[in-house]
Amino acid sequence: MTENLEAPAENEDRQRILLVDDEASIRRILETRLKMVGYDVFTAADGEEAVNAFNKHNPDLVVLDVMMPKMDGYGVTREIRRTSDVPIIILTALGDVSERITGLELGADDYVIKPFSPKELEARVKAVLRRTNNRESTGGGAGGSKVTKNVITTGNIKIDTARRQVYRKNERIRLTGMEFSLLELLVNNSGQAFSRNEILQHVWAYPPDHRIDTRVVDVHISRLRSKLETDPVNPELILTARGIGYMFQRIS
Repeated sequence: MTENLEAPAENEDRQRILLVDDEASIRRILETRLKMVGYDVFTAADGEEAVNAFNKHNPDLVVLDVMMPKMDGYGVTREIRRTSDVPIIILTALGDVSERITGLELGADDYVIKPFSPKELEARVKAVLRRTNNRESTGGGAGGSKVTKNVITTGNIKIDTARRQVYRKNERIRLTGMEFSLLELLVNNSGQAFSRNEILQHVWAYPPDHRIDTRVVDVHISRLRSKLETDPVNPELILTARGIGYMFQRIS
């Protein structure tokens, strides 16, 4: 690297990133770049260190390699998801499609394929944090949604778009930030079908010409159905629009 930029001093208001990779050179480059763009960065070289660092620093996002000593990225993801919905971006090798799918199924929000440029990772970090941060939402709701002060109700499901929380019969259902953003898109446009590429653009902020395995959408839809549907195999809320993609049932 030829840039001669100083990383900003640590600030409590900065978002914190836990960077986990067993390759010291990757950790060093990514830590430097992420600090340059304004994040506080903590690092770990293996899975056990990662879990300890996560519990100690309470990061806003985790960048996590899959293949590591002591505990792999899958194990770390399982441990984090036991107690936290913090966004996770996994780093995975180009040809290992199964790695990507497994990581997503365990609760990861996005992935970046090795080898990658630091700028690519910076873009994914920025996009995921933007979509998963708590924020006020207008929650307009299309298709005759029942909306009261940013609360959308359909059947026994209540979606609070201001708090970004979901309830079934007043019992909260834990969703990751990206799961909620996906649900919010579909519910606020109930009855309208979205293609997988459209969902990737709206929720993951991927540009239209970006090539990515659209199964990231399928996995997140499957995760949402498992949490929201009475019978995920025969969904009544999140429907498959044959030949197009997915839609939320029309709310009346």
